[in-house]
Amino acid sequence: MNSIIYVLIAIITGAVAGAAMSLFFKGVFKKKFEELEHKQLDVIREAEREAERIKREALVEAKDIRYQTKAEAEREVKEKKNEFSQMEKRLRHKEENLDKKLDQFEKRDSELMRKEKEFIKREQQFAEKEKQYDKLILAETEKLEKISGMTVEEAKTQLLKKVENEIRFEEAKLIKQIEQEAKDESEKRARHIIGLAIQRYAGEYVCDATVTAVTLPNEEMKGRIIGREGRNIRALEAATGVDFIVDDTPEAVTLSGFDPVRREIARISLERLISDGRIHPARIEEIVEKVRKEVNNAMREEGEKAVFDLGLTGVHPEFIKLLGRLKYRTSYGQNVLQHSREVAYFSGMMAGELKADVKLAKRAGLLHDIGKAVDHEFEGAHHEIGASIARKYGEDERIINAMLVHHGDGDPICVESALVTAADALSAARPGVRRESIENYIKRLEKLEEIAMSYQGVDKCYAIQAGREIRIIVKPEDTTDEMSHLISREIAKKIESEMTYPGQIKIMVIRETRFVEYAK
Repeated sequence: MNSIIYVLIAIITGAVAGAAMSLFFKGVFKKKFEELEHKQLDVIREAEREAERIKREALVEAKDIRYQTKAEAEREVKEKKNEFSQMEKRLRHKEENLDKKLDQFEKRDSELMRKEKEFIKREQQFAEKEKQYDKLILAETEKLEKISGMTVEEAKTQLLKKVENEIRFEEAKLIKQIEQEAKDESEKRARHIIGLAIQRYAGEYVCDATVTAVTLPNEEMKGRIIGREGRNIRALEAATGVDFIVDDTPEAVTLSGFDPVRREIARISLERLISDGRIHPARIEEIVEKVRKEVNNAMREEGEKAVFDLGLTGVHPEFIKLLGRLKYRTSYGQNVLQHSREVAYFSGMMAGELKADVKLAKRAGLLHDIGKAVDHEFEGAHHEIGASIARKYGEDERIINAMLVHHGDGDPICVESALVTAADALSAARPGVRRESIENYIKRLEKLEEIAMSYQGVDKCYAIQAGREIRIIVKPEDTTDEMSHLISREIAKKIESEMTYPGQIKIMVIRETRFVEYAK
């Protein structure tokens, strides 16, 4: 019973509490709803105010746009009006120019019509005058026929005959002129063909006349070549007769001397000494003597090769040696052995064309300059020396004659002599093959050595430094120091009186005594 009461009480209490809670929440919700309504009204009012503001701004912007559009349109209208105004001006100017040109054309047209009328009038006058002239020519022709007694046809025939004679005379002159031109052209063509043949045959014949360079492995080798107090280089210069210049070119020694055989011996000797490494006076003299013999053998082989290449037989051994010496002889810068071979080749070729003795022409061409191998040892011109040697060894008289006359000093006795002269000129005349100053230069150096050797007590002498110095070695047992000084003064005075030369020449007299002993 009590539990039911409690339940009822609980229910009633719950109902009362629910009603109270409902009233409470209803009041709260109502208050919230009223606040929301107020906020909604505020938002609506704010939106209306914002819409009003935007509307006013849009109106202002629209007015600005309309104003700018209007201004832009007015500006464009103004520009168009200006353009139309300018175009109108240009059109008016063109119209005025067209009017002027039209007036000019009308004036020209009227002028042309006037000139055309004048031309027609003149043409009529010319036609009338032409008729008059025809009548006058006919009348004059009849008069001329009566006076001359010839008809027009006869006069034409006579005139044609006269013209024919004149044409024949001009034809003869023209033929003669053409023949002369053909002759000149043939000579010109012949010279061109010979020049072309020379150019195609040209070889390297110009060589160093006074200087040879020897390359060294390093700069230290120069000191060894000079030796202690210069004894090695003095021994080299005394043994070879060539000046050794060791200061001008790095890692190289320059050999200066006018005699190419001496330079070749000095070059080979120096290279052997550098390769061997033993450089002292005794070794130098041994090597130089050995190389001198080898060079002599090489010259003999060169002479044999030249004779073999040309197909010659029965040449005296002495001639072969002299031919080999020509390998180291130059004339105006041209190698004499190569020049002699070339002269022999040309002489044989021309002799073959002329049906002459080919072998004789080749032999004469090869030997024609043989005197140049020994011209520094004998007095006289090289062709006279060569002829004397050829006569000594029993050469044919025609070959001797070719030697004597190849410079135009006599008359040839056979066609082979003339061919050698022509071949010699052909070989020597090619551009660049010779230098005229070399021969005079070598003769000057030879003259220096000849003057020095003419004094008593002189053992050896060498012209070095391109002729600017002459080095004289006297015999120490025959001369004293005072006599050596006197020899140098006398040689200097003789050179001044007998020779012409540029600058000055240094005369160096060397008196050297050597004492040799062997330890056993």
